[in-house]
Amino acid sequence: MTPADIVVTPSGIRFMGRTLPCSLGRTGVTDNKREGDGATPSGIHHVIGLLYRADRVSANALPAWARPIGLEDRWCDASGHPDYNHLTRRPFGKSAERLRRADPLYDIILPLDWNWPDAVPGKGSAIFIHQWRRPGYPTAGCLAFARSDLFFVARNAAPGTRVIVPTHI
Repeated sequence: MTPADIVVTPSGIRFMGRTLPCSLGRTGVTDNKREGDGATPSGIHHVIGLLYRADRVSANALPAWARPIGLEDRWCDASGHPDYNHLTRRPFGKSAERLRRADPLYDIILPLDWNWPDAVPGKGSAIFIHQWRRPGYPTAGCLAFARSDLFFVARNAAPGTRVIVPTHI
């Protein structure tokens, strides 16, 4: 492990010398992730991008490589579809999660490489780092943070940053 790794611990995450509170999946951590199980997948994952709501977050607050979320951007969660677990656009016709949400949870998203780029049907999709609803409120399998901590992570976690999620936390 390096100081530049994001490491999930019982007290949150360790990253760049800081410990930040973090919410995980509502059913905990699993080494057998399945679509819709509500669990955060264990293992070593990597940040693959940074998406943000340009109408809510200034581009100047983020690294230059961050990409704005478009009005039609979706993340495919249709297990058997060729675009499964990839960014796609509407109209889609199959199941896909809308990235421009009414709430602030996806104002900043760091997608992880869980089951990506060669997605295995049913092994889970849309594992992101994003904002939490409130402290301790579980996610559907993602890692979620307070907005200020999320900005810190987004500014400092470049593509390829390792996210280490132990099986037993």
